[in-house]
Amino acid sequence: MSTFFYVCYGLGLLLGGAGLLATLLPLLRQTAWWIRVFDFPRVQIVAGLLTGALLLALPGPVLPYAPLVWALLLAAVGYQLLRIWPYTPLHRKQVLDAQRSPGEDAHHISLLVTNVLMYNRDASRCLGLIREHRPDVVLAVETDDWWLSQLATITPDYPHTCHAPLPNTYGMLVFSRLPLVEKDMKFLLEADIPSFHGRIRLRNGTLANLHFVHPKPPAPQESKDSLRRDAELLVVGRAIQHHDGPTIVAGDLNDVAWSHTSELFRRLARLLDPRVGRGLLPTFHADHQLLRWPLDHVFHSPHFRLQDLRRLPHIGSDHFPIYIRLSYEPQGWHEQAQELELPDAEDRLEAREKIEAAGQPQAAASTQAIS
Repeated sequence: MSTFFYVCYGLGLLLGGAGLLATLLPLLRQTAWWIRVFDFPRVQIVAGLLTGALLLALPGPVLPYAPLVWALLLAAVGYQLLRIWPYTPLHRKQVLDAQRSPGEDAHHISLLVTNVLMYNRDASRCLGLIREHRPDVVLAVETDDWWLSQLATITPDYPHTCHAPLPNTYGMLVFSRLPLVEKDMKFLLEADIPSFHGRIRLRNGTLANLHFVHPKPPAPQESKDSLRRDAELLVVGRAIQHHDGPTIVAGDLNDVAWSHTSELFRRLARLLDPRVGRGLLPTFHADHQLLRWPLDHVFHSPHFRLQDLRRLPHIGSDHFPIYIRLSYEPQGWHEQAQELELPDAEDRLEAREKIEAAGQPQAAASTQAIS
């Protein structure tokens, strides 16, 4: 065999083996960061698996066990594509398009969600997007006192605010044109990780529940496992079960929509994902085109339909902002509710166990406080 074939075969085995390992590890449901990190790059894993399979299929001597290797690689590709497929335009939309016209502001609410990157000291691009899109609510995370001083210039147009600026990259700022009837920054599981919980009054008088979160990611420099992140999402998810009215959850979840935890959270909270059937809209990493996945999310109850959803331009952060405009159309609630994935007894047990593992007394009290 030629040197070229040996090189291609070795590279194919390396890529294929890495792709298989990256596919199998997340199935363990362990919380260690070096396992949970493989929830994120499913598109990149597919690319590696396909490249490995093609290299192993190059003309040359018949290799032992080649059909088995190809079958394993293609099975892994198929599994990864099944996880990604709902977040492509090939899947039916989970959230229906709005029937109201864009001009019916009384029934609409728009949000701009942005992780500004605390160390980014150029606020002009973020402020420019706010002035251009004029969202009803601005949620900015990774915000310290400097960012509060910069974004405070929009306060005349956004008089309803709730702030928790912090120097640890987990600060959160909320600005709203619409009245925040209730507003509170809570520290659910960790003393330095805030989340916003409140209610907003739409222009038509309807009260909607708002929950904004930004938990720590499973990464060696942040958290050795995903337990706290998972538990914070599930605490909020369990509390939302008790909401009868329209509800919106948004933020940098530091998790992808197709992960087991995100799907468990949506089932518990009985929320819809407007990305389903429309596209990935990857928001991180803004500086690396080949290494991107959707970390910033907006989920909502079936009371809303989608008017607009887009990823906005680069603002100097490692995240792209996202903009969403929702139409309050409760008359279509039952039609959209058919798309809800409801929790079963196993889901509730798993959520309880994870919350207890993260600290049961504080988490239980937080759940009651949110609800």
